[in-house]
Amino acid sequence: MGGGALFEDASLTAEHGPALRAHGIDVGAEFNLCDGFTARGRLSMSSITVRSRFCFKGGLIDAPAGQPAFVSRRSTASELDMRFRAPVRGTVDVSHTRVTVLSGTPDSWPTALRMEGVVYDSLLPQLPAAQRLPLLDRDPEGFTPQPYEQLAAAYRQHGHDGDARTVLLAKQRRLRTTLPWPGRVWSGLQDITVGYGYLPMRAVWWLCAIVLSGILLFTRWPPQPVDPGKPPRFQAVIYTFDLVLPLVDFGQEEAFSPRGGLQWAAAVLVCLGWLLATTAAAGANRTLRRA
Repeated sequence: MGGGALFEDASLTAEHGPALRAHGIDVGAEFNLCDGFTARGRLSMSSITVRSRFCFKGGLIDAPAGQPAFVSRRSTASELDMRFRAPVRGTVDVSHTRVTVLSGTPDSWPTALRMEGVVYDSLLPQLPAAQRLPLLDRDPEGFTPQPYEQLAAAYRQHGHDGDARTVLLAKQRRLRTTLPWPGRVWSGLQDITVGYGYLPMRAVWWLCAIVLSGILLFTRWPPQPVDPGKPPRFQAVIYTFDLVLPLVDFGQEEAFSPRGGLQWAAAVLVCLGWLLATTAAAGANRTLRRA
């Protein structure tokens, strides 16, 4: 079609099969299924090309929940406007579609949406990540990482690094639910300690809390020197750093040996230090790979 395909205020009804089938068409201008358009039955139009706007603004697709409502896989458009008049109850499948601008608001999002492989440059209107993340949980086939990566890339491309980190953190937490229990435990530790590398200040606060606890503990109950004849001066701060920080040796840990309950407390500090260091390293490695 050299020009546009305009269905404003049209009403299409099909008791069986699609209300509109248009596989593989090439529309030279706008493809408008908007401004009062109503379809009672599914719309089936995969592998299409729309040179301008592919619009559903103010349109309605009435299809049973759990059934295909709008299928447009492997399509291309300058803009895909999904601001429906009311949320589509059936499944909307736009997987592996490429658009420049993707428009949609939370009050019009479909209740079931497949977005695996969808690529876009911009999102309208501009919304914080917390308002868009629920849309990524509406895939009836379950979790897929690509929609999270794409959303984060779109935020980062427009300078919203905080929103991009929010999306990537949500991806890791969603991924955790799909892992076997050992993976969920390790993933949970990374979340609590360093936020998978996306919340680096969390590691700093954990380290400060651990070091402060050790300083207070060993100031109140200092360990006994290993060599009572020539003991160095005990420094609770340095001794705690020796325990907590892996691969750091200030000489205090070798010169003093805790006894009884202090021995268990020192072991806990050593374990927490190694745990924090390894999870921080894992998060930093993920961040560096992403950069």
